[in-house]
Formats: sequence, structure tokens, C-alpha cells
Amino acid sequence: MTAIMTPYSGVEPDAAWRDEVRRLVDQRDAVLLAHNYQLPEIQDIADFTGDSLALSRIAAESSASTIVFCGVHFMAETAKILSPGKTVLIPDERAGCSLADSITAADLRAWKAQHPDAVVVSYVNTTAEVKAETDICCTSSNAVDVVASIPADKEVLFCPDQFLGAHVKRVTGRDNIHVWAGECHVHAAINGPELAERASQDPSADLFVHPECGCATSALYLAGEGIVPAEKVKILSTGDMVKEAKATHAKSVLVATEIGMLHQLRKAAPEIDFRAVNDRASCRYMKMITPAALLRSLRENKDEVHVDPDTAARARASVQRMIEIGRPGGGE
Repeated sequence: MTAIMTPYSGVEPDAAWRDEVRRLVDQRDAVLLAHNYQLPEIQDIADFTGDSLALSRIAAESSASTIVFCGVHFMAETAKILSPGKTVLIPDERAGCSLADSITAADLRAWKAQHPDAVVVSYVNTTAEVKAETDICCTSSNAVDVVASIPADKEVLFCPDQFLGAHVKRVTGRDNIHVWAGECHVHAAINGPELAERASQDPSADLFVHPECGCATSALYLAGEGIVPAEKVKILSTGDMVKEAKATHAKSVLVATEIGMLHQLRKAAPEIDFRAVNDRASCRYMKMITPAALLRSLRENKDEVHVDPDTAARARASVQRMIEIGRPGGGE
């Protein structure tokens, strides 16, 4: 879906705002979820912060009757798919995703018609309609395991992210993977020359690189050529970045993903200097969930997310197959 940008307006996040948000969350029997790319004040007020799949699973397991999902639309849809009996709210329904928008269900059906015997693997960063046309979903942390679970002689249609698809193809060594040419506009803009320049300026830094990034191949090239020690180059999902932040002994880390991730990394390991490879890598859709939008959603019970029951049932099957394979705890 297409987002329409509006200037920031409304309440500033202060003690009164926090108290009112928490009061309304309790009053509505809600659980408040925030994606790692959200504004820091949204992350800090949430009951849980993490990647989209982990948050959807938390929502499904929660006893709360209402889920307030501070993220983008496909994430709230996934929560609804896994929790069909619960009310799911997104504080601004216009918060879309350029990656999810890069393939439609009609596109996928046409692609499947060209490869009728192929297995369709779709990243969770897709709409409910695309998930319903999918055999197995995946996250960035278990995409390799999902594809490896498919018999070697079966063709694979991987969508929609071309950079994650290239990463999977490289790691698995399969030559029968067809990759859709979609991308996240934010991650695609984090490029190889930018990464190489930052790495040369801080040769002792670890590199945390999301596989959706345009610089993921460059990161592996830097390691392969010995320009950066191989052990310092880490291709990680957002959830795994937090785990690695707690485990690394590096004094500084260059982070190639959306800049909202820095907040959680700095909370996880405040002694480490985390810096963005591209400090302009901010998702305008994620940042549509402002403090004012969150408060409005809670006060007015807006905007509720609905998924057609038949679509949800088919989509749920592809998500559940993913959860049964590989590393179910990781996310995008």
C-alpha cells in the first residue's frame, strides 16, 4: 500500500503522554508491540520490541484481546493472520512497505504459471495475499534453512527481495532458484562503496549487515579479499543483531540496516560505539507511527487491520510451515 507523508504534529512524548498511553493500553486489554525500526520513544513505551515475526508470535501467545502493532502494514497483517480472533490496530494504516509492494498476488500467480512445479518461498515482508499464494514463508535468519529443506531437484521461486535471494543462492549453492527483483528502498540504498569507506575509516570495527542491504555482497567481498577480517563481517537479521551485540568483544560496530535499529543495539550493549553505515537510511513508513498517532489509535480504536478469513487461512499455512523449519525465533 502507498503511504502519504504528513508533517509531524501533535503531542510531544513526555510523562503525561506515557502515562496516558499505558492507561489506555491497560483499559483496552491490549499488548503494545514496536518494531526495531520505530522511533525511540515508541520503542521505549512498548511492552515488547523486536522484529516483525517475533512480535507476531508474542501477540499470538499473549492473553490480551487487542494487539497494537507499531510497525508497517504487512506486520500488523501477519499478527492478524496468527491471531484471527483478536483485534489488531496499527496507529497509521497508511504505513506501507516498498518491499511488500514490489510483488502482488497477481504477479506471483503469473510467475507460478511459468514454473508450475516450483516451490514458492516468500519473505515475511509480503502482503497477506502474497503469503496465501506461497508454499513456505521465511525470515532473513531462516531463509537458508527453509530453502535447504526443499528437495534439491525442485525449482524454487524466491520473492520478493533480490538481495536476500542472492544471499540464499550464494550460501546454498543452488542454481535452480529464481529470484524476484524486488527491494526495500532503504536497504537497497546502503551501498558497497559506502560500506568500504566506513570500514577503511574504522578497521577494527565489526560489520553488522542485514541481508536485504545492497552492500551485503560487498561485505563478503571485503572479507574474502582480506580487506576486513572475515570474523568481523556478520550477515544478520535484526533479531540476531541484538544477540550479536551482547556477544561481540568489538569496541565499535558499523551497522548496515535502517537507523532505528541503533536504539536497541545501544540499549543491548551501551559500552559499544554503534554507528550507521548510512545515517540517512531511515524508513519514512516506519516513522509514520508518531507519538500522536499512537495516542489517537488507542483513544479512537483506529486503525483496525482486517484480513479476509479465506486469505488468512491460506497465508497462515505458509507461515506455520516456516515456523516448523530451521530457526523459528529469528525474524526480518
